[in-house]
Amino acid sequence: MITLLGGGIGAARLWCGIARVTDEPLVFVVNTADDIWMHGLRVCPDLDTVLYALSGRQDVRRGWGVADESFRCMSQLRSLGSPVWFQLGDRDLATHLLRTGMLREGSSLSQATRRLADGMGVPHQVLPMTDDEVTTFVRTSTGETLHYQEFLVRRGARDEVAAVHCRGVGDAAPADGVLRAIRESRL
Repeated sequence: MITLLGGGIGAARLWCGIARVTDEPLVFVVNTADDIWMHGLRVCPDLDTVLYALSGRQDVRRGWGVADESFRCMSQLRSLGSPVWFQLGDRDLATHLLRTGMLREGSSLSQATRRLADGMGVPHQVLPMTDDEVTTFVRTSTGETLHYQEFLVRRGARDEVAAVHCRGVGDAAPADGVLRAIRESRL
């Protein structure tokens, strides 16, 4: 077994290549410190990017989201006066709706991720790094504190960074299966 740790567009691209050249079981442990609550939904950008890439659904041109996506819901939200700086595609919304519903019903993020991976036909184990909420914040040189997604997406990572803080990381435990996968991996 090979266990891979990371997240985001770069990791997803690398991991798809690794998945194509090995027959060994793969376990992907994915960053969740960039997760954000948007429009009442738990959005897990790194988990979703990995799931979409491994299932062949990813929009490879953009590097994120689902291929052949539409954004009619975001357009409607914008017309209703809601800020729409973080684009969630119409088909992508199904992922967030299912995950959020499961979380509100008491499932862990690991359980929701397993259900999504199974539903997308991902043949590998995908685990969030933790089931606990860990949130990355960036303090800019002007003293403003931004959620990482606001810094990266909304502001285009243009602000000078003075500090980075991961809220909740001190209390977070590895998700079920993460430490076992690391211990039992040959690589």
